[in-house]
Amino acid sequence: MGAGLALGLVLNAVSLTGLAAELLIDGVLYVGGQIFLASLKLLVVPLVFVSIVCGVASLDDLARLGRVGGKTLGLYLCTTAIAISLALSAAMWVQPGAGFDLGAAAPPQQAVAEAPSVVETLIALFPSNPVKAMAEGEMLQIIVFAGLFGIALTLSGAAGRRWVALFEDLNAIILRLVMLLIALAPYGVFCLLARVFAAEGIAAIGPLAKYFVLVLAVLLTHAFLTYPLLLRLLGGLDPRPFFRKMRPPLALAFSTASSGATLPVTLETVERRLGVHNSIASFTVPLGATINMDGTAIMQGVATGFIAQAYGIELGMGDFLTVVLTATLASIGTAAVPGVGLVMLAMVLRQVNLPVEGIGLIIGVDRLLDMVRTAVNITGDAAVSCVVARSEGQLDLEVFGAAGGD
Repeated sequence: MGAGLALGLVLNAVSLTGLAAELLIDGVLYVGGQIFLASLKLLVVPLVFVSIVCGVASLDDLARLGRVGGKTLGLYLCTTAIAISLALSAAMWVQPGAGFDLGAAAPPQQAVAEAPSVVETLIALFPSNPVKAMAEGEMLQIIVFAGLFGIALTLSGAAGRRWVALFEDLNAIILRLVMLLIALAPYGVFCLLARVFAAEGIAAIGPLAKYFVLVLAVLLTHAFLTYPLLLRLLGGLDPRPFFRKMRPPLALAFSTASSGATLPVTLETVERRLGVHNSIASFTVPLGATINMDGTAIMQGVATGFIAQAYGIELGMGDFLTVVLTATLASIGTAAVPGVGLVMLAMVLRQVNLPVEGIGLIIGVDRLLDMVRTAVNITGDAAVSCVVARSEGQLDLEVFGAAGGD
């Protein structure tokens, strides 16, 4: 990470052009980073499907599956609501958009995608064609189908047990493939970070320094205050070994800006280094990578306040509640890929009648912030997984508290 960031800043400072830039930035660094990303993404669908089938099939008490699902979903929605409430409060207090004075030049509203309704979200959970869902990477639909398949295996007696043994072998093979690809992670992270900072540089932060620093501060506050409190108060766990062992997936999330691409490493870390049993982790981690967008919610909260202040538009308490509700619901089913937060932000702005074109004000620094908020997202996934596992007696406390694990 450090070497890639340093090389990127040097390349940005010297402003490489022509053949040199084409060969190094758009050649070696781009190809290396994209091959690494593709190698991670190829694992996501088989890993999620096989691990969830194994996890659900290992639950003898199917009522426990309902408890785990309810606890997980409730915690994810609560932390997302806390994140955006914290962001809105910070934006109203610091006023990062004050001084832009764009009110007179407010552009006409443009149509953007509607935020999905609760009914649409619930219907979209169930695939009409599971093969199509896997081909298109529809993670929520894959999770639902895998869960139903695992339940069917549990209820199928001897035939189900034979298939469970096959899936457990497949799971071991896929996890071994994950470990092989993790060995390539330092090179992939180096290429990705070097190219990002070669293109963006630190200079992009200048005009929006107040907004950038505020989003960063709220992200770090949520990561190092909300999650430790969650671990301590609800799980009775020491946050220090948690953060120490989360360094590998955090580095990968920062460089890829994709919870989905980081999912194999997050799942491996949660199970093997934090001690969460597969029956819990195989459900909570993929679900979190799909619906738990605390970092994105923070960006939306600060950006909403920033754009409202830049255009001189007052937001009332009803608007604040609308932002919290819309951003929380919109996070469900949003693809875990880089840049998707801007699409969600357009939905949020439309709900409170703010100019969607205001997004153009923050695009310049969004790629840098996207990396940090992705790291926050996967921290939340792991923290909730540990808390749920502890409540179900499925957390190995010796593994969680053991030294090392880096």
